Amino acid sequence: MEILTILLIVIGALALIVIGMYNSLIRLKNRVDEAWSDIDVQLKRRYDLIPNLVETVKGYASHESATFEKVTAARTAAMAAQGTGDVKEQAEAENMLSGTLKSIFALSENYPDLKANTNFLELQRELSDTENKIQASRRFYNGNVRDFNTKLEIFPTNMIGNMLGFKRRDFFEITDEKEKENVKVAF
Repeated sequence: MEILTILLIVIGALALIVIGMYNSLIRLKNRVDEAWSDIDVQLKRRYDLIPNLVETVKGYASHESATFEKVTAARTAAMAAQGTGDVKEQAEAENMLSGTLKSIFALSENYPDLKANTNFLELQRELSDTENKIQASRRFYNGNVRDFNTKLEIFPTNMIGNMLGFKRRDFFEITDEKEKENVKVAF
């Protein structure tokens, strides 16, 4: 009878350990999903601001159509990549969009009236604020991905995680060094 009691206690303890590991993986997975959602919110805000910015600049620099087309194409590609669920693909598209936005701000240097336009200044300020929020959201996401991936690699959680089908998550990374530069706001 004692062996059966000891065996039941061991099995119960192991079950509690597995349940604890599973619950911690679920908590971390949900944090990663929440962090990704925060990025989506900021990207949506950016997507909404861009057409307003382009229209404002068009009034002053209508002959710069190639720049506007690049920004519009980059915005479209970034929005399409958002629906794929592929973090690397979305990061590349967002990085391309950031680069084209820099060209819009560079145009303002050639048009003093544009630099003084209150609509342009407000849009520029909002977009700069959004870019900062996107950076913060990326850091938050990457921190949660780091914690989740670490938990998946640590013994014995790695065995439980693999058996239950948990997969590593990709970081939201900038691969091109030029893309690591902030959008410049100049007055």
